[in-house]
Amino acid sequence: MGRWGSLLAGARELAVAPYRRTFARAKRDEEDLFTLLVLGETLGVPDPVAYYTIELMPHLLPEFHAWHRRMGMPRSPLDQFACC
Repeated sequence: MGRWGSLLAGARELAVAPYRRTFARAKRDEEDLFTLLVLGETLGVPDPVAYYTIELMPHLLPEFHAWHRRMGMPRSPLDQFACC
């Protein structure tokens, strides 16, 4: 990376830095909504595509504890899965 490459990287960082927190919050909110949609049937919300989203649950379980804490649930809302 030459002088121009480092100059472009610096300019990009200068332009993106003020919005980094906003982008991170928007990404987290989208992931929370996705988790709610996948776990909706388990939480008692009728979901017509639950048969297809059940395959995604193993990918969401590592993040489940942080998700239910962010949603304001002190303990796991799932009877069959206690993470706390």
